[in-house]
Amino acid sequence: MEYMFRDGFLGTRAPFFMDFTTLIVALLPFLIAISIYFARTKSFRVHQISQIVILIFSATVVTYFEYGVRLGGGFKEYIKASSFSSDMAMVILIIHIIIAIYTLYIWVATIIKAKSSNNHPKDGKKVVLGIVATSMSGIWIYIILFML
Repeated sequence: MEYMFRDGFLGTRAPFFMDFTTLIVALLPFLIAISIYFARTKSFRVHQISQIVILIFSATVVTYFEYGVRLGGGFKEYIKASSFSSDMAMVILIIHIIIAIYTLYIWVATIIKAKSSNNHPKDGKKVVLGIVATSMSGIWIYIILFML
């Protein structure tokens, strides 16, 4: 797994695994938008499958990310090179984690209850908002850690 810690491809001081996961996090709202497009065009089976695939792929990427962070010394190790306040960065990280966990919970529940709930569109909007907020806060953390 040595490749994980080679220089990344986004031109910052981040290692490869951080650039890779940040790119996926940045693309996630667009992948979800494509999946929603399938639902709006009445391709419900494709929408269902794409949601499940995106969720599983996202969970896999997060697992890869967490593995890399742990091997790399954790958040405290990465914040050392930043000029940003480590206390403020920790607050942003905690908010990011809370949003991400809540979004994951709602996303899974929405997929499970999709056919038996009249609230699916409303719940889906919550998932989209959570994914966008998770994506934006994740990018913000990347900027704090590797660009400031």
